Amino acid sequence: MSIDIAREHLRQWGKDDRILEFPTSSATVEMAATAVGTMPARICKTLAFRSEGGCVLVQTAGDAMIDNGKFKSVFGMKARMLSPDETLCHTGHRVGGVCAFGISRDDVRVFADVSLKRFTTVFPACGSDNSAVELSPMELFEISGALRWIDVCRDWDESLCV
Repeated sequence: MSIDIAREHLRQWGKDDRILEFPTSSATVEMAATAVGTMPARICKTLAFRSEGGCVLVQTAGDAMIDNGKFKSVFGMKARMLSPDETLCHTGHRVGGVCAFGISRDDVRVFADVSLKRFTTVFPACGSDNSAVELSPMELFEISGALRWIDVCRDWDESLCV
């Protein structure tokens, strides 16, 4: 089960006790914000994109949208999201619970968008469509194995800081 893989990954960092499981779905930003009891911007979306020979995961704030020009500038390719089946194949997590925890494939590269840095803590999914974990952006960066901070998003509210 995907949440078990994520839980084991977080256990290695001593963070598995922070996992939140909900009786309702948290598969979308809005649903996750309601389940957690926070603003949608603090939900960390993990988006899966095609890359040559694998995929790129971009962790971004819930109110941010991928900017195609910025994405191409950073990655040298057009932003093309993986299908749900491809996402499951590459990450081991189904859409609605995609996270960068417990991924064992070498062809998956993880990045964190600067839109997350304005918050004290954020809530990425934790391998299922009814879970999340509360982490600081720096904890998320380290625990997810992110390679670097990037700026590939638009339309996020820079004035929101929590």
